[in-house]
Amino acid sequence: DVTVVREIGVLRMLRPHPNLAEMIDFFIKNGKEAHMVFDRAECNLYEWQHRLPGSVVPYEKAACIASQMWSALEHLHMHEVLHRDLKPQNLLVDDANPAVPLVKVADLGLGRHYSVPIKAYTHEIVTLWYRAPEVLLGAKHYAPAVDMWSVGCIFAELARKQAIFPGDSELQQLLHIFKLLGTPNEDVWEDVTKLQDWHEYPQWRPQDLSKVFPKLNEQGIDLLQRMFEYDPAKRITAMDALQHPYFDSMDKAAVDALERESMRTAHLE
Repeated sequence: DVTVVREIGVLRMLRPHPNLAEMIDFFIKNGKEAHMVFDRAECNLYEWQHRLPGSVVPYEKAACIASQMWSALEHLHMHEVLHRDLKPQNLLVDDANPAVPLVKVADLGLGRHYSVPIKAYTHEIVTLWYRAPEVLLGAKHYAPAVDMWSVGCIFAELARKQAIFPGDSELQQLLHIFKLLGTPNEDVWEDVTKLQDWHEYPQWRPQDLSKVFPKLNEQGIDLLQRMFEYDPAKRITAMDALQHPYFDSMDKAAVDALERESMRTAHLE
């Protein structure tokens, strides 16, 4: 399976990180079936958030999860690796410490090394609901910004406990995005009308995100807007996201301690 071979190659290239699922072993069964063994996790993020009471994930938990997502992405992007398939089901959660859940990014089967200048890649990546607009519009050249759009969708989902752009086709996916964020034009995204799959779309004005996400604080709304920048070149990076004021009130020491313990346990095992 090419995705298994690719994932093994990517994981072997990366240094260990507390927020990346660690491959413990792999083996071939019946001479053809490749199997990978990873460290254990309680559940994935989709399952975890729907176990919580209430209509939103509380700030402390949401900030803890978001910071770990971006920490993992910063690590991947620093090593010039795109994940390309980020979604709640690919984020593993260990909530042995209920106050501070440990999150690990998994499933790098679509991950690949990129280079500068960015090469042309297939646009058949990322589960539809988390797919960046440049990919939906047929861009052949893209970079870490596609992952940042995906985690923006996941971050928004933590604030509502439901997918923010649940399209069932590429066209409907784009329309969901345009209805919320406004139909893009050359003023906000240079050369958008030159993309391969651009058409004339209905003209919507951007909605007020603070009304769509009333439980998300002012800093959270700002962070979300930066992740949902249409122009990939303007979209916030993982490194900058980690420095955003949204995280100022988070117990960073508790998250750091959890990650150190995760790395210590992994080393002992």
